[in-house]
Amino acid sequence: DEQGQADNVERRLEIVQRSHRILHDEIGFPETDLVFDLNILAVATGIAEHDRYAADFLIALKQLKEEFPKCLFSGGLSNLSFAFRGLDRVRQALHAVFLFHAREAGLDMAILHPAHLAILDELDPELRELAEDVVFARRPDAGDRLLACADALRRAGDGEVDGKEDDGSRNEWRELPVAERLAHALIHGMDAHVETDSEEALAKSEGDALAVIEGVLMTGMNRVGDLFGAGKMFLPQVVKSARVMKKAVAWLEPYLKDGKQADSIRQCVVMATVKGDVHDIGKNIVGVVLGCGGWAVQDLGVMVHAQDILAAAKDPQVKAIGLSGLITPSLDEMVHVAQEMERTGVNLPLLIGGATTSPAHTAARIAPAYSQAVVHVADASRVAGVLSQLTSKEGGAAYLTKLREKQDVLRKKVEQRKTKPKLSVEQARARKLQFNWQEASAPPPSFLGVRPFATWDLADLIPFIDWTPFFSTWEMKGKYPAILKEPAAADLHREALALLDQIVQDGSLQAEAVLGFFPASSQDDTVIVQPKDGPEIRFDFPRQRGKTDDDRARLCLADFIAPSESDLSDHLGMFAVTAGKGCDALAAQFEADNDDYQALLAKSLADRLAEAFAERLHHKVRTEFWGYAPEESLDSTDLIAEKYRGIRPAPGYPACPEHALKDSIFDLLDVRKHTSLRMTESRAVTPAASVCGFYFAHPEARYFGVGPV
Repeated sequence: DEQGQADNVERRLEIVQRSHRILHDEIGFPETDLVFDLNILAVATGIAEHDRYAADFLIALKQLKEEFPKCLFSGGLSNLSFAFRGLDRVRQALHAVFLFHAREAGLDMAILHPAHLAILDELDPELRELAEDVVFARRPDAGDRLLACADALRRAGDGEVDGKEDDGSRNEWRELPVAERLAHALIHGMDAHVETDSEEALAKSEGDALAVIEGVLMTGMNRVGDLFGAGKMFLPQVVKSARVMKKAVAWLEPYLKDGKQADSIRQCVVMATVKGDVHDIGKNIVGVVLGCGGWAVQDLGVMVHAQDILAAAKDPQVKAIGLSGLITPSLDEMVHVAQEMERTGVNLPLLIGGATTSPAHTAARIAPAYSQAVVHVADASRVAGVLSQLTSKEGGAAYLTKLREKQDVLRKKVEQRKTKPKLSVEQARARKLQFNWQEASAPPPSFLGVRPFATWDLADLIPFIDWTPFFSTWEMKGKYPAILKEPAAADLHREALALLDQIVQDGSLQAEAVLGFFPASSQDDTVIVQPKDGPEIRFDFPRQRGKTDDDRARLCLADFIAPSESDLSDHLGMFAVTAGKGCDALAAQFEADNDDYQALLAKSLADRLAEAFAERLHHKVRTEFWGYAPEESLDSTDLIAEKYRGIRPAPGYPACPEHALKDSIFDLLDVRKHTSLRMTESRAVTPAASVCGFYFAHPEARYFGVGPV
């Protein structure tokens, strides 16, 4: 009630203090695990008691952050401007002003629609002042004044948001001074005039190309980096900005004097995908983001040995090393690199990233191997901020102390998980799934042995694409197709479809596959495969053994193959597919044209096509090649939700985490003979946009995680 809200600061302080005492002091939760969600209440509602809600929130937040610096604080932002619903421009202004000051006060997370957040520095000065008056309750008529402005905007038809600041169709910015034009082009990713403007900037600088690059252009890119770091730009927009920057630098480079390079005076980060691993999309994205943040990047590529990383790090301009990897063997290689950095006395921060990496593994395995800073960076949006803190003379030591405290907590948690009791192998096997195998049998496949597919029509794969992970690759969270309500996501999707159409038409990517079916039976946790010609092959799958205090079944993939003693005929299928043949060459063409955006778009599309190929081939297996579900009729949503019979687990994933199983798949299918697929020493499959795995037809087969074994 209104009286209860009269002292917003004291109530918030009291509630968090009581909660902290119970959760931390009495129950024992680490402070770093505590997140307090402080409700943000509406302002400018016409009720006087509401006028100070935003200002008091900021005061309380600052005091709480000082009292509990290790705890996190969150708040939903939309309520703040609820009184102006329907007037997006006004709501954006309130959110932008409030969020800027809330971040300064210590807010760690805000819940809001990122596409509907205005850039603070680009707000109309009058609207910004009115919003600040409301947020800080600086005058009694602040709400009335903002309401009058909102009415004027509504009458002018300027209250709603079209989702774009400038789509390029309005050319007023072309009248700006050249430095501002280049900054505008960088922020909005518009490269149509970049060479003309670079030429004019060069003339104004009296032929000093380095001054244009390190001055005019880097000022614009630093602005892009700031906006991205503040959550005011999406990753695809940042990559487009980098494209503009590269094209401008490429035009200016012939005018650089005395052989100087544009990166010669910038701090540098050495980045590499570690030995045995070939995946580089995430690494490349991080490189683009760092470039926007004013860093020079030396990208060593993929499958890079430790000694090559150490050699590159000797350059005095190098201030940090970044390691990337996707497959689990890469985790061990990262530990090896850290050990070598320690042995050779490298004194640089080490950044860790990639799909299989985690803060826990970094803290428990990599950080103990290296006495300098080792930081897990979850996504590209954080990397520039992490580096600036690590290299800061003022705050670097404090950041490192806090980092090590967090890693100590994570290490203890990892050790606690290791000491939790597990079932013995015999106990776990005693709890295996039990079936009536007479009811679970599948018909025999339409053929036994191997069948290659030298080519597959890419157009046939497009309906099977799961677009949600595509947007995740670009760090845009949300499910497809709902995510297309985000203007930036809709733009990305439209451009992806255009490139996809080009790829289908010109054949720059090719899809290959090989498929096989073999008689199989199981013994405990092992599936025994009998090829038509040659000795039997044994696949040993791990069984769940964790959590001793419940009576649920302990799963193993071998459970879904008929046991040897049943005398039933059963089969195991295998596959290997790629949609990445030609991808490296296509990406290289774009990179040669300084178009990292299209290069990354091509690689992310190839990944989606490979997964779509695996889905499409599985569909053909169920309905035709094996034919145990000939009447299946599922739409794309049902396919993505895996509402079909059977599974296709892949080595390296939770149900069968051992990559060594790929050896037998490649041998049985004779993958190297029938396709362009190969494996690295760590069993990463090349081309990178490739998938291999098994087919299980059992009606109760399902995906699961093995967990600790």
